[in-house]
Amino acid sequence: MSDESTPSRPGTARAWLREHSELGVCVILLALGVLVLADALTLSVDITQRGPVGPRTVPVVVGTGLLVVAVLLALDVLRGGRGEAEAGEDVDLGEPADRRTVALLTGVFLAFAVLIGPLGFPISGALLFWGSAYALGSRHHDRDPLIAAGLSLVTYFVFDNLLGVPLPGGPLMGVL
Repeated sequence: MSDESTPSRPGTARAWLREHSELGVCVILLALGVLVLADALTLSVDITQRGPVGPRTVPVVVGTGLLVVAVLLALDVLRGGRGEAEAGEDVDLGEPADRRTVALLTGVFLAFAVLIGPLGFPISGALLFWGSAYALGSRHHDRDPLIAAGLSLVTYFVFDNLLGVPLPGGPLMGVL
C-alpha cells in the first residue's frame, strides 16, 4: 500500500514521471506553439491587404516563442531543474473555496456575453466592470459605477476608433 508521503521506488517509469512532472507543461507549450504556427502559416493573406508587417508576423513570433520556451524548459527539467513552491502565498489550503465569488463572477461574465449584442459594449462593459468589482469585494456603491462607466467608454473608444476593432455600440451608437 503506497502512501503519498513515501517516495516511489526509484527506477520505475511512474517515479521518473513524478519527478519530472514539469515536462507536462513542456508538452502543452509545444502543442500550443505548433497550433499557433500552423494556424499562422495557413492564413490566406492578400498581398495588397498587408503592410510592412503582415497579419502573420505576431502569431509566428508567439508560436516560435512558445516552441523555444518549451524546449528550454524541457532541457532545464531534464538537467534537474525543479519548480520552487512560492513561499509568499498567503492561502490557507484548509479553508473551502469561495464559491459565492466564483458564482458571482461567472454570472457577470455570462450576463456580459448575453447583453453585449442588444446593449452594446459601453453599457454591457460598464456592467461587467462594476459587477466584477462588486463580486471581488468592493462596496463603494457611489464610486464603482462611475469608474466602470469611464473604463468601459475609454475601452470602447480605444478599440473602436484608435485600433479599428469594431465593437457593438448598441443604443449609444448614434450618441457616441
